[in-house]
Amino acid sequence: MSRTDFYEEDTQACRYLTFLVDGTVFGIEIAGVSEIIQIMPITEVPEAPPYLKGVVNLRGKVLPVMDLRIKFGKPPAEYTDRTCIIVVVIQGVTVGLIVDGVCEVVFIPDEDIVPPPSLKAVSQNKYITGIGKVGDDVKLIVDCDEILKEEEINELKASDF
Repeated sequence: MSRTDFYEEDTQACRYLTFLVDGTVFGIEIAGVSEIIQIMPITEVPEAPPYLKGVVNLRGKVLPVMDLRIKFGKPPAEYTDRTCIIVVVIQGVTVGLIVDGVCEVVFIPDEDIVPPPSLKAVSQNKYITGIGKVGDDVKLIVDCDEILKEEEINELKASDF
């Protein structure tokens, strides 16, 4: 490999930020993550869906935040010092994802990712696009673009966050 090839290589390929939601480890492509911030005061938005906890002021920009526990159908929990917000862009909208905690960045080659089981209950969760094998552990791979339905994205765009 030449020096030029080394610098042109995609250093984020096959790298996933892993995080916890209700004791389960999930992963999202690191390329889609803008930043990770500590939980901060959240201003509720009236008549928002239950998973949309509200908005935060992130360096002068209003950022909608959603609780992945609720979005994934898990019971709500008190936020702790490990709770954080992963800032991502979903279909052109910057959104904060509230998670129980961030674990690490892991390398999962494509050949170590298998499709999720095609059980009826699991097929409802179209945002789980694969299961990554890391040693003896597994990580559920989430496609951020699938977390919100098209109409939910359109509502966020219309709100001009």
